[in-house]
Amino acid sequence: MEVSLFVPCFIDQLYPETAFNTIKILEKVGCKVNYNTNQTCCGQPAFNTGYWDESRKLANKFFDDFKGEMPIVSPSASCVEFIKNHYKKLFKDDAEKLKECERVSKLTYELSDFLVNVLKVENLGAKFPHKVTYHDSCSALRGYGIKEQPRKLLANVEGLELIEMNESETCCGFGGTFSVKNTSISSAMAEKKVENAVATGAEYIISTEASCLMNINGYCKKHNLPIKGIHLADILANF
Repeated sequence: MEVSLFVPCFIDQLYPETAFNTIKILEKVGCKVNYNTNQTCCGQPAFNTGYWDESRKLANKFFDDFKGEMPIVSPSASCVEFIKNHYKKLFKDDAEKLKECERVSKLTYELSDFLVNVLKVENLGAKFPHKVTYHDSCSALRGYGIKEQPRKLLANVEGLELIEMNESETCCGFGGTFSVKNTSISSAMAEKKVENAVATGAEYIISTEASCLMNINGYCKKHNLPIKGIHLADILANF
């Protein structure tokens, strides 16, 4: 299958290895991966901060960057959820643009969802001999509906032991600009999330969201804790 890769700006700038691992995974399962180097941000940060005109410009660019009917796969559930559920809010009075919203909504998938529900792949032959726990990000769980897909993939990673933490579905406190505008609240939420993860005895906290992991890792590093956040793709690419 031929697919287009959408690398969110956050991953492109801060976690490029996750993007390369996504390519590695997709090629492992037989996909031909296309990457349009003109792509940029999907517009989610501007939208969430109230700058809808700027977000609309980026959405229009996304339409241009991802023409045709090829599946669009991304290692970020929050960006995909934004494209699927919120682009139409930007163009609610534009019938032609709403067609574009519908087109990209049908085509765009988060990586684990694409692997499990489209390609019907749950075992990549990955190895990761560590105890881990899983953080359900707000956008992935409540916006996109991802919960079982990552866990099915992790269940087939050789040597990996998944230990569910208490309140795995509770927000980590990042929330984009929320963590900047409400620092003390965000820090308290990150503290609770990490405390629950540490209590499992896990060595790693896994998520589909690099932004959540940045927030979690910032707290862990600041307090010298023996646990680290890691993206799902970075585990699945260990084959």
